[in-house]
Amino acid sequence: QVQVAESGGGSVQSGGSLRLSCAASGPTYLRSCMSWCRQAPEKDRQAVATIESDGTTKYAASVKGRFIISQDKATDILYLQMNRLNPEETAIYYCAARGRLCRGAISWGQGTQVTVSS
Repeated sequence: QVQVAESGGGSVQSGGSLRLSCAASGPTYLRSCMSWCRQAPEKDRQAVATIESDGTTKYAASVKGRFIISQDKATDILYLQMNRLNPEETAIYYCAARGRLCRGAISWGQGTQVTVSS
């Protein structure tokens, strides 16, 4: 069983930066694909960034060039560096773990709130 816990959310002004962290534990093969997703009020949850065990990264078009997903192999901590944030990105940000090739069941964290003020 995989457990996932996010931290690092908070409030920031438009144009500012935040870094989110995610600690995951459990069988490695069930968390070889790690993602950040977000859900704004009254909107569907959307994928923001994904990193696979071979280091391959993918980003939503809206965040490409501003957000960076990374993983510290020594600690297994997942990060999301968010730069030039805008108010439309106010949401709960979730960390998610999946198996190889991003398939199989998803293990979600409890989420962390990010609020961007104008």
